[in-house]
Amino acid sequence: MGTAETAVKQHDGGAGLGSLLRAALPSVPVVGSLPGVRKASSEGFAGLGYQRPPVTIEAEHVAAYAEVCGFPQKDTVPLTYPHMLAFGLHMAIMTDPAFPAPAIGTVHLENSITAHRSVRVGETLAVAARVEPQRPHAKGRVFDFVTTITDPDGAPVWESTSSYLRRGKGDDSAPAGLDIPVTASNGVVWNLPGDLGRRYGAVSGDLNPIHLYPLTAKALGFPRQIAHGMWSLARCVAALENRLPEAVTVDVAFKKPILLPGKVAFGSERYDGSYTFSLTDPRTGAPHLVGRTTAH
Repeated sequence: MGTAETAVKQHDGGAGLGSLLRAALPSVPVVGSLPGVRKASSEGFAGLGYQRPPVTIEAEHVAAYAEVCGFPQKDTVPLTYPHMLAFGLHMAIMTDPAFPAPAIGTVHLENSITAHRSVRVGETLAVAARVEPQRPHAKGRVFDFVTTITDPDGAPVWESTSSYLRRGKGDDSAPAGLDIPVTASNGVVWNLPGDLGRRYGAVSGDLNPIHLYPLTAKALGFPRQIAHGMWSLARCVAALENRLPEAVTVDVAFKKPILLPGKVAFGSERYDGSYTFSLTDPRTGAPHLVGRTTAH
């Protein structure tokens, strides 16, 4: 899995407090320069991949995820759920000294998911993730994390690309990101509780301090905790779930953090059998997230 230039390592797929500690260490003065913690130079970085042993999808975990994200309980998993199977691999890549950027301070910019078919609860699947060499961006550099999930015969079931921005010297000539219009609110407003980040973190394993408490978020430059980008994507997909086909691509761009507790307005519009959708500030209309679906 991965290209000939991409090293592939094995991982158990788990994520938790140990991953969070490893993510934080490279940003700590002095500690971040120690062998085994110090990040490699981006010069010549050709990519890095991880894979985990085949994993069986557990009904209890799917049910917990569905509840937090607003999906109905079914015998198939929510469209966004397979990201849970790969999150530990993403963290393993980000915390690997060979990956040339600290995890803390790396911003989730865009996400694209393609489901080739529905995934059943109880299925056993192979999961692999890799990061590509950096590419230029107007505000720094971008790393694309590519996840591939296959069935026991090797057929692709689900794949995604999660793009992360590392701010720094930019390149104004770099290609622009996803061009998705803001969809006006349909009058639907969601009230998001202050503990949403902790609840989603407990299910996903993503315990980044910016999502947990006001104090931990303020330490990293936010006025208070913010919602996970992947939760906001999942909640939008849940609102459209019964209208989407089995084989579909969902693209999103994350625009502005959602402060917790808070309110967001959801809007969607159908076009040519597909949808555009957005989460916006109910008062100003400023976008938090813009997205689109494309049927296959």
